Amino acid sequence: MSRFIEIVEVGPRDGLQNEAAVLGVADKLAFVHRLEACGARRIEAVSFVNERRVPQMAGAEEIMSGLPHVEGRARIGLVLNERGWDRAVAAKVDEANVVVCATDGFGIRNQGAPVMAQMQALANIMEQRGHAGGPPVSVTLSVAFGCPFDGEVDQDQVAALARDAGGLGVAEIALADTIGVADPWTVRRRVEAVRAAAPGARLRLHFHDTRNTGLANAFAGVEAGVDVLDASCGGLGGCPFAPAATGNIATEDLVYMLTRAGFSTGYDLGALVETGRWIGERIGKPPVSALSRAGAFPA
Repeated sequence: MSRFIEIVEVGPRDGLQNEAAVLGVADKLAFVHRLEACGARRIEAVSFVNERRVPQMAGAEEIMSGLPHVEGRARIGLVLNERGWDRAVAAKVDEANVVVCATDGFGIRNQGAPVMAQMQALANIMEQRGHAGGPPVSVTLSVAFGCPFDGEVDQDQVAALARDAGGLGVAEIALADTIGVADPWTVRRRVEAVRAAAPGARLRLHFHDTRNTGLANAFAGVEAGVDVLDASCGGLGGCPFAPAATGNIATEDLVYMLTRAGFSTGYDLGALVETGRWIGERIGKPPVSALSRAGAFPA
């Protein structure tokens, strides 16, 4: 059997959070349902952030109430702090993805807290979960390859954060190239360093295609043994607090590359392309994925 690569669909969160258009709850629910019809089984569906700062993410509780639990599917809620964790638990998300920034510069602008305070919040969340229960927790280390404010990010710094997260019992750690500055060789080295620092954690990679290296970086991650990648249908995405950051790697482009190479993803490529065009119509912006322009081969 071919090797299975799990693709976590982040379009409803990362894909929409930086767009000028603000979609209503009905459109966001329709997007999630369409993605699940394409084969998505883990979807970053909502973000428990301050709606005044990120109005595109409004309605998280209403969205989750419209997504009753389905066995074999995980609707993920993004969490930045303990307040976000409390909201995620109350909303009954299937999984909480806690973000910890790798630099103080980005952390203060994105989350209003330096790295040490964010790690303390993560420790408090894991402690609360241990006492009172709650959804599974994954951690994303944002700007793990480069920061728009602090510049280059040292590999040892990222590995130390991963070691601490693994020590807290986090089962999955994602390395996020939030502003799209990574290269395939750095990806391989960073994966090896984080794997050594947190050997008990599953690794996930999250790439933005700002400088046209996203798919090459995904390839490097797969070659380094990583089996979980984030992607956004249509190639939408970006961060309101990261200047010039553009979209994630497109789910349909990633699925095409992996399928051509003989990997299994569980996604319907044709349905993904159509869904990318559909969400583009909703936000008034065509998808940027290559597959939306050229189509698959063979046709």
